[in-house]
Amino acid sequence: MMKPTDFDSLNLPSTADDDLRIGSYIRRESSDEKAAIIGFNSDEGVKRNNGRLGAAASPNLIRSAFYRMTPDPAVWKSYTALLSSVNDYGSIDANSMELADAQIMLGKSVAKTLESGSIPVILGGGHETSYGHFLGYAENNMPVSIINWDAHADVRELKDSKPHSGSPFRQALEHNSGLCQSYTVAGLKRQSLSRAHLDYLKEKIPGRRAAYYFKGELSKRIIGNIYDRAKGNVMVTMDMDALSQSIAPGVSAPNPDGIPLPLWLHAAYCAGITPGVKSFDLVEMNPNYDTDGQTARIAALTLWHFFKGLALRPAVKPSP
Repeated sequence: MMKPTDFDSLNLPSTADDDLRIGSYIRRESSDEKAAIIGFNSDEGVKRNNGRLGAAASPNLIRSAFYRMTPDPAVWKSYTALLSSVNDYGSIDANSMELADAQIMLGKSVAKTLESGSIPVILGGGHETSYGHFLGYAENNMPVSIINWDAHADVRELKDSKPHSGSPFRQALEHNSGLCQSYTVAGLKRQSLSRAHLDYLKEKIPGRRAAYYFKGELSKRIIGNIYDRAKGNVMVTMDMDALSQSIAPGVSAPNPDGIPLPLWLHAAYCAGITPGVKSFDLVEMNPNYDTDGQTARIAALTLWHFFKGLALRPAVKPSP
């Protein structure tokens, strides 16, 4: 079931007209929609993957932190114009139903948004969110390349034939539609990637070194190259456990040595400004292990950079 966002429950501050926050611009029924925010309240996939429970409560906490921020004053006109065309459709209560059914429901919501030409922005939930995200492309018969910013490859096999937070990209790569054209994962920890999963990536995308990057290989130039090399429709997913736990303690799988925050935020900005990126998700924030809302604010800042990039995205010229 999709539950509309209760803006009053987010405890957003009252602001003067000269100090408006992002929440003052977000809509519910803008007819000129350019992006749509959808929550996916799930951590059943994390439970099945033996992770720490709590991610299901994240979407509204991320919303609250994001909606309290101000648009970038240096690009205020572009940023606020975009925000006024962003609708918030609430959240799917995925923990109230079978996970596979919830993923199908998310896929249908994503498909509807993609079909309208708008950009779905999905707030997880565990990384099982991303398979539902991919199903939106399958629903619309749209080929897609996936870019995943993550400490883990998440290409594990299903458990007892059931999806989980470690399986979404194996599921996408092996989907009977064949619509997942490529998969690039960046930010991997060598101590958390099995040889079998590395071999799986090589087998599924043979001869493409760009299919995976370890954390120490990343730079702003490499991040730009990852986006430049992605062809066609691109789906971006960002897993908060790619960051070090000193920066983001509230995640499902803590990471002692993650992607530096400036590179992480640059990856989010590049996702926004790259015309081929048609959808975005942010997953694995876990408030049960957060410290003074620190991880929620980092998640919100990630969204802030994505939306800034989207606000500055060059218009796509129609084909002659």
